[in-house]
Amino acid sequence: MTSPAPLRLSGLRFRIGDLHIIKGVDLEVHAGDTLAVIGRSGSGKSSLLRCISLLNTPTGGSINLNDEVIFDSEHSTNHQLRERRLAKYREKIGMVFQQFNLFPHMTAEENVSLSLRLVRKMDRGAALERSMAELRSVGMVDHAHKYPSELSGGQQQRVAIARAVAMDPEVILFDEPTSALDPELVGDVLEAVGRLADRGMTLVVVTHEMRFAMRIADQVVLMDEGEIIERGSPEDVLQNPRDERARKFLRSLHE
Repeated sequence: MTSPAPLRLSGLRFRIGDLHIIKGVDLEVHAGDTLAVIGRSGSGKSSLLRCISLLNTPTGGSINLNDEVIFDSEHSTNHQLRERRLAKYREKIGMVFQQFNLFPHMTAEENVSLSLRLVRKMDRGAALERSMAELRSVGMVDHAHKYPSELSGGQQQRVAIARAVAMDPEVILFDEPTSALDPELVGDVLEAVGRLADRGMTLVVVTHEMRFAMRIADQVVLMDEGEIIERGSPEDVLQNPRDERARKFLRSLHE
């Protein structure tokens, strides 16, 4: 039996002036699944995530989270609806960026617990317990009292993952979580993301790590020029693509 789709995009579009960046994307992410989004640089992958999180406001289409309409370009009251619900929606959508975006004047534990106290209104003791549990889950509990400047890039990214997971979101978005890392640090971060998939969390991962996508993804979509040109299982998309543009992109990875 197919699991429900907590996240559904219908005809999603985003443009800046005359530049069409996202061109009518339809997408469903099922509960507990990992969706990998791949494609060449500039294909619209990161912009898609920023639209899902409403860091960028789409210029068309709709976003539905657990059968609640979050954004719908056809509704004249959408602006007021969006402003009223935006903060609560963002509590349900976690995001891990390429750059780790940690507060440099806070320790790892404080970076994780801040939103728990400010947004979830947890007391300091409960926030500390939750943040330490999530730091432990990504192998960072022994570094909880260190500042970002004392951590490697991979360690900072694992703290950022713990921060996103601690808020208990319904979907977590990853925007090329390893692209800013030295090669020897990539494995630990990918392992941390893989453990989230094993926990049954719903993930959308923009990645250029094809072996990683093959291993953890339930579904892969390949974007080109703001459109999805291939979608399906990792085996279908990565090994037997139908679109010539997709075949050309995958061939280029081995050149």
